[in-house]
Amino acid sequence: MKKIENSFAVTGFIGKDAEIRSFETASVARFSIAVSRADKTGEETSYVSAFMGIEAWRKNEALDSFDVLKKGELITVEGYFKPEEWTDSKSGEKRNRIVMVATKFYPAPEK
Repeated sequence: MKKIENSFAVTGFIGKDAEIRSFETASVARFSIAVSRADKTGEETSYVSAFMGIEAWRKNEALDSFDVLKKGELITVEGYFKPEEWTDSKSGEKRNRIVMVATKFYPAPEK
């Protein structure tokens, strides 16, 4: 049986400073990164960009790693996809989304 792996690695520019929320023993940083890919049609190349939302959790003793999460920084993020489900408090409808959870992030070398 083939192994199925839930992981990602992506490099991009941080869209805005991370929003950090602290809890009793841990904190979460939520931020977005801009990524793009080349789309070639014949002789012409255009770039398609998208912003991806990411969250990173750290114990409160290790928050200095969040210092790199500033607007415009080029970073590489590694992590996994986490499904979330909830019930909308107004409509009562079930909602879901996929969250990109960062397990590692670090400055990416300029190409």
